[in-house]
Amino acid sequence: MAAEKAAASGADYGDGLRKRPVPSSQAASARPAQPEDNKKFVRKEKSFVENFEEWEPVFAPILFTILAFATRLWKIGLSNIVTWDEAHFGKFGSYYIKHEYYFDVHPPLGKMLVGLSGVLAGYNGSFEFKSGEKYPEEVNYAFMRAFNALFGILCIPMAYFTARELNLRRPAVWLVTLMVLCENSYTTISRFILLDSMLLFGTVATVLCWAKFHNQRHNSFEPEWFFWLFMTGISIGCVCSVKLVGLFVTALVGLYTIEDLWNKFGDTKMPLHILSTHLFCRVIGLIVIPFLIYMLSFALHFAILDRSGPGDAQMSSLFQANLRGTNVGKNSPLEIVYGSRATIKNMGYGGGLLHSHVQTYPEGSQQQQVTCYHHKDANNDWFFYPNRNEPDYDPESEELRYIGDGSVIRLIHSQTGRNLHSHQIAAPITKSANEVSAYGNLTIGDAKDHWQVEVIRDAASRDYSKLRTLTTAFRLKHPVLGCYLRAGNKNLPQWGFKQIEVTCTKENNPKDAYTHWNVESHWNDKLPPSDPGVYKSPFWHDFVHLNVAMMTSNNALVPDPDKQDDLASQWWQWPILHVGLRMCGWDDNIVKYFLLGNPFVYWGSTAGLGVLGLVVAWYLVRWQRGYKDLRPADVDQIHYAGLYPAAGWFLHYLPFVIMARVTYVHHYYPALYFAILTFGFLADWFLRNRNAGVQGVVYGVLYSVIVGLYILFIPICWGMTGSNKQYSYLKWFDTWRVSDS
Repeated sequence: MAAEKAAASGADYGDGLRKRPVPSSQAASARPAQPEDNKKFVRKEKSFVENFEEWEPVFAPILFTILAFATRLWKIGLSNIVTWDEAHFGKFGSYYIKHEYYFDVHPPLGKMLVGLSGVLAGYNGSFEFKSGEKYPEEVNYAFMRAFNALFGILCIPMAYFTARELNLRRPAVWLVTLMVLCENSYTTISRFILLDSMLLFGTVATVLCWAKFHNQRHNSFEPEWFFWLFMTGISIGCVCSVKLVGLFVTALVGLYTIEDLWNKFGDTKMPLHILSTHLFCRVIGLIVIPFLIYMLSFALHFAILDRSGPGDAQMSSLFQANLRGTNVGKNSPLEIVYGSRATIKNMGYGGGLLHSHVQTYPEGSQQQQVTCYHHKDANNDWFFYPNRNEPDYDPESEELRYIGDGSVIRLIHSQTGRNLHSHQIAAPITKSANEVSAYGNLTIGDAKDHWQVEVIRDAASRDYSKLRTLTTAFRLKHPVLGCYLRAGNKNLPQWGFKQIEVTCTKENNPKDAYTHWNVESHWNDKLPPSDPGVYKSPFWHDFVHLNVAMMTSNNALVPDPDKQDDLASQWWQWPILHVGLRMCGWDDNIVKYFLLGNPFVYWGSTAGLGVLGLVVAWYLVRWQRGYKDLRPADVDQIHYAGLYPAAGWFLHYLPFVIMARVTYVHHYYPALYFAILTFGFLADWFLRNRNAGVQGVVYGVLYSVIVGLYILFIPICWGMTGSNKQYSYLKWFDTWRVSDS
């Protein structure tokens, strides 16, 4: 009834705006036919221009898509060697085919699609994808590359429709589409077994769905409105499941949603239940659905990778124990006794194995380092020994002495024989905590080698008198200092091999999972074997654990000052196309690829961002002085077609400016797409009111320059054969290392 009353009063409470007036053409058709109108019903042939305008939205995207197929697939199998990061993502795809668990810093969806491409190509997962290695005949790498290229191809028609949804005129729509089609770096990155074309596809799809949804703002709660709302959410879920960079375009949609709901909140005529419904629909469509898709990708990841593999150590002990072919927990004795050799796993999200090695701290005590490490080796093994106030352990004649809640023990590093130790020296990174080191030996040491076991819980029993493999979660308290052994997610510098810092924290927080430990693997010939792996690890725990491990490892990818990375680049170099990237070796006898963009697309889009700022400042100054240059429709056009793409560029670019991790040129590609949209808006804004001749000349020059430069630099995309010196004409600057000459 409220909606009917609203409609009767001329208001559309679906979006808080007044009902749009009936177009004059519809009003005219609604009145009775007059005698003089019969003269108007004479059939008139459409002109060429009218026919063109009618069919352009059909044939133009088809033509651009055909060109995309041609440019992305031509000679895609020319190079038969593993190129650049194909070594990583091809290998990850192989793990899905072999069902072997692995670890990577990116979410799983993109790599599962790489695995799918291998299955469709008839690949069995046996190839190791070593960098620079020649593909064997049984690996249809060209098909796998073409499968990946399809995502890059689909970006072109989606860019066309996005520009149309942003209300750009046809020449500007073509300009945007051409800039995406003829962007050399987009062409090159789409032609290999990588995740970047999938990431770009997800970003472009999200922007298209957002623009479609925005244009349904006058039709709230209609089927098409719901469709594009949910499609936006699905796109967000997919792009975030490929790379976490997808969170940046998520932030753009979130910014729009906040503004949209704020405007509706300010509409006092909108009933509260309608406003609440808007909020509820957006929570479901833009938060719940993306999160469910993201979780689903991990559920598939865990379901497919059910065998033990190289990434086991990143996961909890119980998770590993349930993998096929694992040694974790299999045939391990259940209860822990003095003399047992074991690996001890930190139970915090992303936690590793308690580890030590012969290297010492460069500062502080300068004693042997103790860290947490995710890879399995002998330096993760520790012996459980009695404290120095109890009789020494005699492996020949001693009866079994069980360890349980309250036991005060020593942990002896199996490889170096040193005791796990702490003292009142600040930890190397976390200065508020005490340093943990390995010190002394079986006979040399003191009470600071002692640790008291505090059992937190046990999945197998409520009897805490015995420490159990896998199932017991316990803390280790230093009796002398009163601190607790902890391994957070802070990585040591290069002198600590970027491994996780282990400290003795002074805070007594039993809920701090980073102070929780469990015995992962256990060896003792005096005890009977058991199978603690019958206990399952909850999905939610595994999901959160893996995501924390991903973020921790990603943050650890910082530049090494002791090593020269010729492929890395700085954030300031990207918008000005200061550098490119060699994707393979540069010998004369191999096909060479150089990751470099179309100069005009880069420089023009970067300049466009600055020009947009000047345009906005100009109109703001004019508005403040009382000039009324812009109609409401013009303000909306600047807002949604100009400022939002610029905000998208900012959200995708700024994180790489402030983050410490190592960066490469391809990290700029999602941001570049938003810069292209901004340039298209500016071209449309400045030329839309010019006469047809001026528009034809300007757009013709723009089209020609973009296509011409694309063709000039196309060898770096399709593969350069022979001597690299014959391509020296492409080396406009010394930093463009296309040629060695």
